[in-house]
Amino acid sequence: MAAGVPGVPWDKGLSAKDRFEYWRDTLGKTRECEATSAHADSFEAELRWSELGPVAMFWTSFRSVRFVRNERMVRRSDRPELYHLTLLTSGAQTLRRGEDQRDRSGPGELWLVDNTTPYDVRVFGTGPEDARAAGVGIDIPQSLLPVPGCLLRDLLGRRLPANEGSGALLAEFLLGLDRQAPTLQPAELSRLGTVVVDLVAAWIARELDAVPTLPQETQWRALMESVRGFIRHNLHDPDLSPATVAAAHHISLSHLHHVFTRQSGGETVAASIRRQRLQRAHRDLADPALRSAPIHLIAAACGMPRASEFSRAFKAAYGIPPREHRHQALLAEPARESTRARGCPG
Repeated sequence: MAAGVPGVPWDKGLSAKDRFEYWRDTLGKTRECEATSAHADSFEAELRWSELGPVAMFWTSFRSVRFVRNERMVRRSDRPELYHLTLLTSGAQTLRRGEDQRDRSGPGELWLVDNTTPYDVRVFGTGPEDARAAGVGIDIPQSLLPVPGCLLRDLLGRRLPANEGSGALLAEFLLGLDRQAPTLQPAELSRLGTVVVDLVAAWIARELDAVPTLPQETQWRALMESVRGFIRHNLHDPDLSPATVAAAHHISLSHLHHVFTRQSGGETVAASIRRQRLQRAHRDLADPALRSAPIHLIAAACGMPRASEFSRAFKAAYGIPPREHRHQALLAEPARESTRARGCPG
C-alpha cells in the first residue's frame, strides 16, 4: 500500500497550521517523538509513504524540523522496537549526543538510530533561505534484522558513507524503490521489504566487518542484489560475462552460478545478461528519439557489437528481426500520440 504522495492535501482544506500537524501525525505512524518546526505556521512539505510488509518506507522534504525522543517517551512506549534508517538527498542533519557533541551529516550519507535510545535531531535545508531538506527513510523491526543489537551500538547515531560497496547498493536500491513504489502491487512491495532488510543487514555487517555472522540466505540475497546492480550498470560492456561478474564480487564462478540460479528461479547469469541486453535494445529501437541511430550502434550500446549475432538473438527472442520491430514501432507512434492528444488512455 502506498499512501501520501506529492501534493497530499496541504491545499485541500487544510489551514497553514494544520498542514504541519497532518504531516507530523502521518510521519508518527512508526516513530513517537516530538517534532517542532520554526515554519510550523506556514508549513510546506511533501510526503510519500509505502508499506513493504513489516517494513515502512517514506520520502519527505521540508525546510527545517527538530525531532526529539526523550527518556520518558522511550520508557512509556509500547511499540515494537525499531531501527530508523535515513538517507539524505539534500540538506543536512545534526544529532546531539550529550551536552556538547553534535554530529552532522549531509547528502549521500546514511544515518541509523533506534527507538529504544533517546535522540535529538535537527534536519534543515542548506543554501537559500527557502531551501529544503529531503531524504528517504525506512523503519525496520529490530526482530527482523539478523545482526545482534550489541554489535550495532557503535553504529547508532553515526554518519556513515553510502558511496561504495553495500552502502552504495543500499542507497541506490532505496531511491529506485521509492520512485517505483506507486507502480508496484502489494505482494511485490512485501517481497521487496525482505530485500531491503537483507541489504541493510549486509551493509551493517560490512561496516562491522561481520559478514560471516549473517544467515546464509541473507548473504545470498544481498549478493544477488549486488550482482543484479553490477549487471545493470555494465550491460553496455561487450566483455561483461559471468566470469567478470564473479571477479568483481571476489567470488568463484561456481559460487556465482550456484547463488544466481537458486535466487533467480533457474535463470543463469549468461541468460540474464543476454535477456536484459535484448530488452534494452527492444526498447531503444522503438524510441522515436533514436530513430536516426543505426541499428548496429544501438546493439553495440547494449553490449552486442556483432550485428549478425544480435539480429539472430533478437529474432529468436521476439519473433521478428530488429529492423521490422523498429518499423512497426515507429509506425504505431503517431497513432499513440494522436490518442494521447485526445485525452484518451494510451
